[in-house]
Amino acid sequence: MLKAQAKPVHLYMEANPNPNSLKFVANFMLVDDGVSFDYPSQESAENSPLAQELFNFASVERVFVASNFVTVTKSESVEWAEIQTIIRDHIKSYLEAGKKVVNAKFDKDPLFDENDSEIVKKIKGILDEYIRPAVEQDGGAIVFHSFQDGVVKVLLQGSCSGCPSSTVTLKAGIQNLLTRMLPEVKEVEAEGI
Repeated sequence: MLKAQAKPVHLYMEANPNPNSLKFVANFMLVDDGVSFDYPSQESAENSPLAQELFNFASVERVFVASNFVTVTKSESVEWAEIQTIIRDHIKSYLEAGKKVVNAKFDKDPLFDENDSEIVKKIKGILDEYIRPAVEQDGGAIVFHSFQDGVVKVLLQGSCSGCPSSTVTLKAGIQNLLTRMLPEVKEVEAEGI
């Protein structure tokens, strides 16, 4: 009888602009493209067994999962050199065991809603096409929150949450792009930071 082989897992680490976050990149997709899960606490991670386990490390303060990576945010009291190998090895072992990273199913695309106004559809489209890939490169995500009176509100997740350069990214990057492409947009603000 043949024994099933475990999936080969290659995992590498990437730094990002947030010195307290580190991105652990896998050689395969962990969740569907364009979908992300942000866990600012162990209590919020009830649908992610991996995040639950990572929160058992005292230095882990936030876990973020998107496409083929997990971003872990640590407490300022510890240096990455002390814990990065332990965290990487834990994620690698978890993935090698074939365990599910997130237990979530969507009946419809969580990004787009047929009830959105035309301007909201355009805003979401620009965020998804132009901004999401760049923000994911840095181990984070940007999620549309609302649009009212010319103001777009977004949620910054993963390494973007609490990042020293997130305000510059928000105003110099995202706001400039949206106001240039859509005259209805006057300003972009981040919720919850």
